[in-house]
Amino acid sequence: MLLRLAYFGLANVFAMLRLLAMSDRDKAVEILALRHQITVLERQLGKEKVRFSPSDRAFLG
Repeated sequence: MLLRLAYFGLANVFAMLRLLAMSDRDKAVEILALRHQITVLERQLGKEKVRFSPSDRAFLG
């Protein structure tokens, strides 16, 4: 579990470094693409809710 948390922490650091080089327009486009992916996933699941694991929550946090 500790190794997984360290991995997610390191992945977040690299994600932040990547965001520094992006323009606001690029960030907005990526957000729109990610929102569309979520919409497609929710449509495929139907009435079922998306469930996040504790490691998913740590990554998103």
